[in-house]
Amino acid sequence: METYADQDTATSDLLPNSVLGKAQLLLAAFESGAVRLRLSELSRRSGVPKASAYRLAQELVRWGLLDRHEETYQLGMRLFHLGQRVPASAVLRSVAHPLLTDLFTRTRTTIHLAVLDDAHVLFLEKIAGEANVLTHSQVGGRLPASCTATGKVLLATVTGAREYSAGADLAVLTEQSVRSPDVLRRQLLIVRQQGYAHEVGEVRPGYASLAVPVAGPGATTCAALSTTAPISEVSVERLLPALRTTASRITRALEAAAMPGVH
Repeated sequence: METYADQDTATSDLLPNSVLGKAQLLLAAFESGAVRLRLSELSRRSGVPKASAYRLAQELVRWGLLDRHEETYQLGMRLFHLGQRVPASAVLRSVAHPLLTDLFTRTRTTIHLAVLDDAHVLFLEKIAGEANVLTHSQVGGRLPASCTATGKVLLATVTGAREYSAGADLAVLTEQSVRSPDVLRRQLLIVRQQGYAHEVGEVRPGYASLAVPVAGPGATTCAALSTTAPISEVSVERLLPALRTTASRITRALEAAAMPGVH
């Protein structure tokens, strides 16, 4: 009967020699979009034998880089907190936060700022009133890009994302979520033409979102800005001008922050 030790020996030549290299493989196992993984799946996706994966996963849990929930593991909040210290992300959140707060005050809808993370969107900021606290998203959380307004904007405008989305398996969250890659491609064409995305009930029944791109220095899309509310409250005519104005203000603030001597 083969033991974990035998598996370690058989595959040792194929793995990085350092503990840090193997730990990186474990963390990279989540890049495919998985939120929680059992140890066996973590081992399979990373290529690290199960015994080694178990020992390293325990160390990563102690460091706060992984969290354990019963029999599954997920990325730890310490990774998110460290990610906020990455200069580009930190500057974006810093300049955007007061502008997002102003937008929430004007619209009284939940406001999100998100970036593309492979086939998902990662929420960098969320501004919501007390009644909206229990909506579908959270800061540091991820949702499938194909059925979110922020995701559709980013897939339509970020270089390389369109080609990626064309062959991707689409996650389905509700009966309204887009299921066909062909339908998604047509939606992305419309988003590029009109400059915004509008999803209705694809993430949460009864709710809709409207999103626009946010350009960074150099006019390339770096994030997406959205508003989410019950379907009856998401009016393109009423909310789109406010979203575009705030997105433009964020862009100007990013350009100012990128100027030499501005801190």
